[in-house]
Amino acid sequence: MKHLNRIVIAIVAVGALAAAVHAKSFFRPGDPAPNFTLETLDGQTVSLAQYKGKVVVLGLFHICEPCLIQGTELQKIHEAFQGKNVQVLGVNSAGNAKDKVKDFLKEFPVKVTYPYMVDPKKETDKLYGGGRFIPNVYVIDQEGKIRWQRVGTMEIGAAEVIKAEVEKLLASGGKTGGTL
Repeated sequence: MKHLNRIVIAIVAVGALAAAVHAKSFFRPGDPAPNFTLETLDGQTVSLAQYKGKVVVLGLFHICEPCLIQGTELQKIHEAFQGKNVQVLGVNSAGNAKDKVKDFLKEFPVKVTYPYMVDPKKETDKLYGGGRFIPNVYVIDQEGKIRWQRVGTMEIGAAEVIKAEVEKLLASGGKTGGTL
């Protein structure tokens, strides 16, 4: 029985490692961020391209507890960089209806004040390789290139880590490579 437990643990560990390696390989630093145009919960049309020239922190979420936690972390980012050349964006990339997303946001321990969009056709999940690994967070430089991403791993996607990546881009004018 001990031998069987070790085999199961090894299989789970290898699977988790393979998933993490695959999840981290969606983009390389400097890859262009795929553009999209979606509608916010309050009916405004937003395009990623309209924020060229700013550092963008993009969160792709579903309706789940890890996404609630990460969305709350993005609110901290939004508040920390208000008035600076930074835009935080949230996207429900799972295709959920607006009403369900609004109800989900009411569960957050903070009020979300950054633009939060719905993606009924799940286009962003396809563009950014999401769906399997959620939440996804990307830091996009002023030229529209992905400089940092964290896919599906909450422990290292906290506000302080993201803030540090944003600050590097603000200080360098967007000419710095990020970590994956």
